[in-house]
Amino acid sequence: MPQTELPKQKNKGTHEEHILVVKRTDLLPDGGWHGIKPVDFDSYLQIIEEKKEFLPRSAMEVDPNYKQIIPYLVFTHNNRYFLMQRRATASEARLRNKYSLGIGGHIRQEDMSNNSIFDWARREFHEEVAYEGSFEIEPIGLLNDDSNSVGQVHIGFVFLLKGDSDKISIRSELKSGSLVTVGECALYQESLENWSKEVLNFLTQ
Repeated sequence: MPQTELPKQKNKGTHEEHILVVKRTDLLPDGGWHGIKPVDFDSYLQIIEEKKEFLPRSAMEVDPNYKQIIPYLVFTHNNRYFLMQRRATASEARLRNKYSLGIGGHIRQEDMSNNSIFDWARREFHEEVAYEGSFEIEPIGLLNDDSNSVGQVHIGFVFLLKGDSDKISIRSELKSGSLVTVGECALYQESLENWSKEVLNFLTQ
């Protein structure tokens, strides 16, 4: 997940991945906050549309002057939330066996061609998990955490995906996944990824 990812090493001769970023001062002119903050999504999406840049990911991972835009998708059905666990063999060492409430990822320029951030969210969700049913997308808020070097260069647009079915399961990139209550999720507090801890805190307010 974005809050614990390490910069990928670029192989010589390969194409550098360019991702969607916005200057911190444009996105957070007042300096930011910690945790999830309910906001007017349209106003922030307008800022992104006007100020967006697509720059090399390796450079952005170490440049706190920019925020990488990360949609973060939380699935719920009947007051239960889809809790996933990474494999012990995850390529990113700090992700191994960690639990997550969110599906997220970077946005590339081709992802935004004639598509909205909501279109991206739907596609990303179906790529990451197997789901039989429909869902509505409800914006929750923006997640900011400048307490560490990784969080300083990312910002999460947190969406609640409200499903009409419990027919959801993991794909091969994950170790396990199940629908749990907020109380049951709290039992995994120490093993949750940082952004998922913020989501859990928000859900229990």
